[in-house]
Amino acid sequence: MQRRSFLKKAALGAAGSATLAAPALAQETPTINWRLASSFPRSADAIYSGGEDLAKYVNEATGGKFQIRAFPAGEIVPALQVLDGVQNGTVECGHSASYYYFGKDPALSFDAAVPFGLNTRQMNAWMRHGDGLKLMRELFKTYNIVNFPCGYTGTQMGGWFRNEIKSVDDLKGLKFRMSAFAGAVLSRLGVVPQQIAGGDIYPALEKGTIDGAEWIGPYDDEKLGFNKVAKYYYFPGWWEGTLQVSLYVNQDAYNKLPKQYQAVLSQAAAAATNDMIAKYDAENPAALRRLVANGAQLRAFPKPVMDACYAEAVKVYAEMSAKSPMFKKIYDNMVAFRDNEIPWFRVADGSYDGFMGTIARGSK
Repeated sequence: MQRRSFLKKAALGAAGSATLAAPALAQETPTINWRLASSFPRSADAIYSGGEDLAKYVNEATGGKFQIRAFPAGEIVPALQVLDGVQNGTVECGHSASYYYFGKDPALSFDAAVPFGLNTRQMNAWMRHGDGLKLMRELFKTYNIVNFPCGYTGTQMGGWFRNEIKSVDDLKGLKFRMSAFAGAVLSRLGVVPQQIAGGDIYPALEKGTIDGAEWIGPYDDEKLGFNKVAKYYYFPGWWEGTLQVSLYVNQDAYNKLPKQYQAVLSQAAAAATNDMIAKYDAENPAALRRLVANGAQLRAFPKPVMDACYAEAVKVYAEMSAKSPMFKKIYDNMVAFRDNEIPWFRVADGSYDGFMGTIARGSK
């Protein structure tokens, strides 16, 4: 009886303490309102939703005390100036792809995607349990930014072409819309890189202003109707084994946040990351089937073309490493991590996926 009485009083005491603590906690957490500038239009819902999801989770986790409002590309900051907007404090945070800022520093691309880099799971592992996030934070600190992984697209497609790519010679003179880093590699093989906004790709292909273009993958590409003006759909997008999208937070604004809000922000970014991976994995298979049914001709880049691209990529990496100690530091670390990961993936996922691809659909 004495023991039961003691436990009852202890439970009541604990409940009383929690009741008293709640108002004190509420007083300690201020009401904060932030704006998030996205590099993506609302129409690109899978990738744009990463910023909206983050804002939603932060708002819910803090009972509305810490509110973030997401704005699509161009509404408050131009799509390719999100880093600048966060750096100078125009907005408190942004959702962007770091390879958009290749011109500022090619090393920023390691936070997004680089030619013959990591796939989604490898990138996630490098960021969270390797040196990836630590190294990128060292670089972003010079921009007055704290960065968080906030979404992955998965391995992207190699793009749409008006004509087949059968050999390296077919690349010569090809006007191709692509990311800047991939352009630095392919230009060595005669490609003429084109920088065109997503909404302008279709008319450029239709008019023949460009010969090909890469965007993201089936789910996003289908919306833009590329299969209607360029029927050859190539894979893989070796310049984007995955695309990591990042949350940028102004360092000064971040430092002013209570520790609880900093923790919520980190966990919200992780949750948004998982949601984006899941959305792409769920939507891309059906979108690819629809594209093929509507005339898209699926093609793999020939092995000699892949080999030639890899050889040129290695040369570009060597040249950039010679110019920038920070670039070399990040590149060497990523390559060591990648080379350690690949044998395991070939033994486990590679062999499993290879076999599962041979079984009849619907077999039980």
